Amino acid sequence: MSGAVVTLGTFDGVHRGHQAVLAEVTRRARSSKLASVLVTFEPHPLAVVNPPAAPKLLTLPDEKELVVAAAGIERFVLMPFTPAVAQLDAAAFVRRLCDEYAMRELVMGYDHGFGRGRAGDATLVQRLAQTQNFAVAVVDAVRDDGQPISSSVIRSGVAHGDLDSALRWLGRPYAIRGKVVRGAGRGRSIGIPTINLEPPDPRKLLPPDGVYAVRVRILESGTRILAPDSKILGGMMNQGPRPTFGEETRTLEIHLFDFDGDVYGETVYVEWVRRLRAVQAFPSRDALVAQLERDRQAARATLNR
Repeated sequence: MSGAVVTLGTFDGVHRGHQAVLAEVTRRARSSKLASVLVTFEPHPLAVVNPPAAPKLLTLPDEKELVVAAAGIERFVLMPFTPAVAQLDAAAFVRRLCDEYAMRELVMGYDHGFGRGRAGDATLVQRLAQTQNFAVAVVDAVRDDGQPISSSVIRSGVAHGDLDSALRWLGRPYAIRGKVVRGAGRGRSIGIPTINLEPPDPRKLLPPDGVYAVRVRILESGTRILAPDSKILGGMMNQGPRPTFGEETRTLEIHLFDFDGDVYGETVYVEWVRRLRAVQAFPSRDALVAQLERDRQAARATLNR
């Protein structure tokens, strides 16, 4: 291929507004027989230019890559966002995109700005395009009930446990990717075996702690895409401390339905579906087991809707 259609941004969440941009990138790339390229940043730019304002993330880089690949983008570029990059003006950014990715077309969201001070808005980029021989396409907002869908709105929804709105705005359930690690084995001892995820990256935004109905995919080693035909398992997850056992550390512990395989060391993709209840302490093992059975029935009912 002799060039690329490029889009550039943080794309946190890869929500429906972002997906409209990606769809335009892939459409133009196929039409012109060009490569499709997404350039995003690590860490989030605010973590460099204004750390106190840096948000919790809806998608960590590996999660973002999975969703972007599923949207048909051929090349996912994770650009290190350094103080030097933060000082690049919009013209310098455009030159870099042209030089490094042979950019022939740039696709932008309606409100996107890049370069120092976010000065590279659609108007400025249109002017730069005339001198550097590339085309520009600006994609309009995707709205829900009249309001543009944005990462900040979704973060607020997730933080407050509004998973239904997050699902609507993201176009998919809110999720986390994690590696399965050894646990204490208590679940198996009470007849409810569980898998334990490694502690989540502290940058990842989690919904409120509680017991959740979840859907889980076991990812093949090294996978870079969420295969549409991958097996999806139902389950319930305890997110938070385990006060019955005097453990205050937050854990993500999942009981998978109708599954007894060994997935230690594997990577899983877990979708939050519905919060069933808050985390609570139980006076006895029997009381805990009885509640977990009620949780299992509630989670199955939720997942079967």
